[in-house]
Amino acid sequence: MTQSTLKNKATPRAGWRFNIGLVILIIGFISPLSIPLVTSSPLPAKWKAVISGALAVGIPEVFGIVAIAIMGKSGFNSLKERFFGLIRKHGPPDRVSPTRYRVGLAMFTLPILFGWLGPYGAQHVPGYEAHRFVVSVIGDVMFFTSIFVLGGDFWDKLRALFIHQARVQVKDGQR
Repeated sequence: MTQSTLKNKATPRAGWRFNIGLVILIIGFISPLSIPLVTSSPLPAKWKAVISGALAVGIPEVFGIVAIAIMGKSGFNSLKERFFGLIRKHGPPDRVSPTRYRVGLAMFTLPILFGWLGPYGAQHVPGYEAHRFVVSVIGDVMFFTSIFVLGGDFWDKLRALFIHQARVQVKDGQR
């Protein structure tokens, strides 16, 4: 076998099974977006609840399983490689500058601090009670984006929190 023949067997072409599986996967993924259509329909309330629940919880999972079954193992592995390759390409860098790290750390800790102190000091912050939802959404977005601002090394530090055997190694001369 030549090198090109081996390469073609390792990465299959996107055939009709892959394309149909991808369409089913996308339809399942976006199915919760049709919940407002169901709730505004003239259906009885019980039907609305059942259909909305299925669109939110059951249909995406079932469509995902069906899509993977149609794609097959090689198609699913190809999709995973493409997806994680895209994330690696556009994801956070491993190392970031000290300034970016400090900004990311502030973005990471402020929502935690506000979430922790909010119930105790909300009455002392003007307008907090009236805009609690907006403040919560801003905090969640800030917390989520901080993980990307902090970079890949921080992801490893965060992951190490959940590994019992993980140990810190600080280089000499650094605090």
